[in-house]
Amino acid sequence: MADQVTATALAEWPGTDPVEAEKAVRGELGSPHLPFLPELPGRGVGSDPVGRAAALLVDLHADVQPHGWRVVERPGRDALRAASALSTDLNVLADVYGSEERHPEDLQVRLLGPLSLVAGLYLHHGERALVDAGARRDIVQSYAAGVGGFLERLRAAAPGASLTVQLAEPDAARVLAGLIPTASGYRTIRSLPAAEAQVGWSELLDALRGGGAEHVIVDVDAWEAPIEGILEAGADGVSLPLGGLSVPQWETIAGAVEDGARVWLGLLPLEASAVDRTGDLAERLLRPWRQLGLPATSLGAVRITPAGSLAGLSPERATAALTRLVKLADAVNQLAFG
Repeated sequence: MADQVTATALAEWPGTDPVEAEKAVRGELGSPHLPFLPELPGRGVGSDPVGRAAALLVDLHADVQPHGWRVVERPGRDALRAASALSTDLNVLADVYGSEERHPEDLQVRLLGPLSLVAGLYLHHGERALVDAGARRDIVQSYAAGVGGFLERLRAAAPGASLTVQLAEPDAARVLAGLIPTASGYRTIRSLPAAEAQVGWSELLDALRGGGAEHVIVDVDAWEAPIEGILEAGADGVSLPLGGLSVPQWETIAGAVEDGARVWLGLLPLEASAVDRTGDLAERLLRPWRQLGLPATSLGAVRITPAGSLAGLSPERATAALTRLVKLADAVNQLAFG
C-alpha cells in the first residue's frame, strides 16, 4: 500500500566485491522497498565519498595528497582509480539488473553533497576549498555539470528504474556552524552563509532533476540539522538518525510531512550489543508520530534505514541487517494499520 512505511539503507556496504554487494542488496530490498547502488569504501582510495564525487567534476580534477583529495591541473592515478571503480559499479549493476526476470521499479544512488564536498577537497596551497568563495563556486558548478552525465549512465545500466538520489551531507551542520578545522587543525574555518548553502543545494538539485532524478533526499546528522534550509532549497525530503532527534526537530519534520515532504529515519541499531525487540523499535517511530497528531496514512512518506553505515559490518551481518530492516518495516505497518 502507498501509505505504508518502506525500507532502504544509506548505500555504503562492507567488503570489496561489487557483484556480491549488488546481489545482496537486490535480494533483500525487493518491492516496495528501495534497493541502492552499493558503495564499497573498503576498496580504498577512489571508492571513498570524496573520491567518487571528484570523479564527476567537469573541467576540474583532483588527486590524493598526504592531507586528502586536492584539486590539481590534470587527473592522476588516484582519479583514474575513482573513475574506474565507479564504472565497475555501473557495469555490475547493468549485469545484475539485466539478469533479473523482474526489474525493480525504483533505484537509489548516493552522492556526496556540495557542502561536504567543498569541506573535503583541498586547494593547491593545502587548505580546504571551503575557505575560498571562488573555489567553492567553481567546484559546485563543476559538480553540477557532471552529475547529469552520471545519472544518464545510471539510467542506461538500469533502464526504466525511477531514480532517487541521496545527497550525503555529513559535514553540513559543521560547515554552517563554522566548526570545520583548517588543514593545520589550529583553528576553524568561518561559517558558510546559509544563503550560499541553499544556492549550492538548489544548483545541484536542479542538475540532478535535469539528469532524471525523480526524488532527491538529503542525509544529515541530527545535531543542528539544517532541515528547513534543505527543504527550502527544493529537496524532496531529509534523512536523519531517529535516535538523535529533538522535540523541535520532530515538530519540523511533522510540518514538512504535512506539506508533502519525505523523510528517511535511521531506526535500526547496528551495534552488536543491540538486542531491541522489533516491536519496541517500531514504537520508537510510531509513538512520536502519534503524539504529533500525524495520521497513520501519512506513514507512506517514511522510509526506515539502519541507524548508520553498514560498511563497518561484515557482508553477512550487513545482509542480515537488511533482512531485519524489512521485518521492522512490516512491524511498523502492522502496528499502525492492524
